[in-house]
Amino acid sequence: MLDIYFVQQIINGLSIGLVYALMAIGFTLIFGVLNVVNFAHGEVYTVGAFVGLLLITWVAPPLLVVVLAALAVGAVTGVGLERIAFKPFRRFRDEASLRSRAMREATLLSSLAASIVAREVMTLVFGAHMQTIPQAYLLQRPIAIGPLSITNGDVVIFGASLAMLAALQFMLFRTRIGLSIRAVSNSPMGARFVGIDTDRAIIATFAIGSMLGAAAGILVGLYDGTITPQMGFAPGIKAFVAMVMGGLSSIPGAVICALILGVAESVTTDFLASGWKDLVAYAFLIVTLVFFPQGIFGVGRERA
Repeated sequence: MLDIYFVQQIINGLSIGLVYALMAIGFTLIFGVLNVVNFAHGEVYTVGAFVGLLLITWVAPPLLVVVLAALAVGAVTGVGLERIAFKPFRRFRDEASLRSRAMREATLLSSLAASIVAREVMTLVFGAHMQTIPQAYLLQRPIAIGPLSITNGDVVIFGASLAMLAALQFMLFRTRIGLSIRAVSNSPMGARFVGIDTDRAIIATFAIGSMLGAAAGILVGLYDGTITPQMGFAPGIKAFVAMVMGGLSSIPGAVICALILGVAESVTTDFLASGWKDLVAYAFLIVTLVFFPQGIFGVGRERA
């Protein structure tokens, strides 16, 4: 007989995994274009949540408007982050500098510094305590499907995530800016030689990746009912693990691994105390680094 509780856990895990997938795509897009990890991506997630809360508190618009506002502010935040933390390290355009390990490490530290500063600023502005979402906007209304019980939050996260993932695929394969991003990801020097504006493609990459991260932040905030300035750290780590598992620059790989990670976390609570579920991501990371150093879906471009 099918264990209803186990099926419930899988559904919950898929919902969590889709949130990780939205964040992991941001990591993957930026790594694919610049070959560096953006460790400030978790703070973009947090910014999206707080922007949504402020809009709900001040204006109380429809839910769709809240999500669209988070997308817009996420794009602006991503562009600002790129200008402050990444662009100064792109003033050297020769191939040796682009492949330089020192340049990548400096950029990584720059993004980490931006992450710490952003988190501390949000703590000073909003306080370190939890901020609650107004009851009318909570995505916690139960929906019965036979013996299963899910919430409208699960439905909203599924629908919004799938819509954004579909829009991303259309953009990457059917639009001019998407083709430019893929060209720069494949070869920055080659893209520049054929006349592609690489700077514009990089800015677009940060904007798109940050939009997805900010949307994930507000969706999780509405689902959980509380947000904090530190809320982006744990999902950011897990999205990073999904990116590494997926092969660093593979968007389908990152999405699939994010779903695996979310389901594994959810199912783990059947066998261990819920406090142990956060160790699942680190266990997957260790296994990947030991047995799949180029990621499960890696193509040999870079060792994790």
